[in-house]
Amino acid sequence: MRGRIRLRPATSGDYDAVIAVVDAWWGRPVSASLPRLFFDHFAATSLVAECDGELAGFLAGFFSPDHVDEAYIHFVGVRPGQRGSGLARGLYHRFIDGARLDGRTMIRAITSPGNTNSIAFHEAMGFEVGEPVRDYNGQGRDMVTFVLSVCGDPPPASR
Repeated sequence: MRGRIRLRPATSGDYDAVIAVVDAWWGRPVSASLPRLFFDHFAATSLVAECDGELAGFLAGFFSPDHVDEAYIHFVGVRPGQRGSGLARGLYHRFIDGARLDGRTMIRAITSPGNTNSIAFHEAMGFEVGEPVRDYNGQGRDMVTFVLSVCGDPPPASR
């Protein structure tokens, strides 16, 4: 599937299509980490990528109501056949551009310490990669944090 990609804001109706494929895309159960609330309450800041009318990827994120200078990327998925096409980078750029337009100066995200692909991706996108934070998401659930300042230039297009 390598046709024309269309990025658009998510809708609450997109949740069922996303949750139906996310475990298969990851090759393991991850759907519990993506509750419907992201599509019901943060659809305007989340994104869906379609290729010829089919789901090609998505980004679930929001602009923090408590930290008005921050935005948070919670979950990003790309259909396995679209990986390496720049789609994830495009989703990030669109989200970051929207955050910047909203006056956000910092983008945050997290991943598990074992997700070396995610860590490398965020590093290539210009995020500062933190050391694993012990018990970040509860006992035994360490996480790596990412922070990107968007005060100045946009993140790199490629590395």
